[in-house]
Amino acid sequence: MQKKILCIGEALIDMICTDKGKSLSEGNNFLKKPGGAPTNVAAAIAALGGSVELAAKVGNDPFGKQLIDVMKDFGVSTKWILQDDRCFTTFAFVSLMEDGERDFVFNRGADGQLNETEINKINLTEFSIIHFGSATGFLPGPLQNAYKSLLQKTFEKNILVSFDPNYRHLLFKNNTQTFIEQSWYFMKRCHFFKVSDEEAMLITGAKTVADAAKILLEETNAVFTITLGKDGTMLGFNHQTEIIKSIPVQPVDTTGAGDAFVGAVLYQLSDKGFCEIKNLSLDEWKHIITNANKAGARTCEYLGAMEAFKHLNNQIFN
Repeated sequence: MQKKILCIGEALIDMICTDKGKSLSEGNNFLKKPGGAPTNVAAAIAALGGSVELAAKVGNDPFGKQLIDVMKDFGVSTKWILQDDRCFTTFAFVSLMEDGERDFVFNRGADGQLNETEINKINLTEFSIIHFGSATGFLPGPLQNAYKSLLQKTFEKNILVSFDPNYRHLLFKNNTQTFIEQSWYFMKRCHFFKVSDEEAMLITGAKTVADAAKILLEETNAVFTITLGKDGTMLGFNHQTEIIKSIPVQPVDTTGAGDAFVGAVLYQLSDKGFCEIKNLSLDEWKHIITNANKAGARTCEYLGAMEAFKHLNNQIFN
């Protein structure tokens, strides 16, 4: 039986420059797409057939309404997507380069205003998994406090905690250390986390992914993955690492691929009890990560995360 997953963090509008290979200053044409890392994860889980709820804040404006409507269309519960009359919905302007990679410029609004009082109203007994998934949650403000408060509340309950730092240089270019410190705080307290190869080296201070993995194995008790692009995914489990092969694709847009990966992991865990997850074997985790790689690869074949998630379903795991 699928148990309910809670995702918390930003819901925003991506303005994607469709002049591929152009910088934001050079581009003239933009496509409006709903996004935000935890929002993407929630949509991916729902697309795969999971039961998921999103806790986020948007503006009381047409863009906030669009985000709520899109989540409803995917089957995500929107009970805790709150609308703020005082703040506009957050925007992220995105440029896509020839290799499918992205650059971001944020115009932050309502997402950072989700606060501890609002989060405390959520009945945690309804959820078996909570996913924390955005670097914006580490910026000063109400969301930062709400994040830590919610994490603390999971300690006394049998709730699996998932974490993805989603580092964005433009958000922390003048204070990377605070991102690193807060990432460690979450990684040492969660049960599963996903980082990219760049994030792994940034957070640990290591010069190679292998050295970063050794540090993460020593300093955390979580099962973790380090995504390596075309080279696959490194799985950290029980004091050892394994490389799970990638799925070859011709990328159109990598936006949301990591979120689809995380969503696929959590979807596969959501039919298992807390103790069962804690006792999964290496082979079982390798199977879960192989399937998650398939979800991430499928997402790269379409422009925009939400469009890609329409092509996700649990049949891709066969």
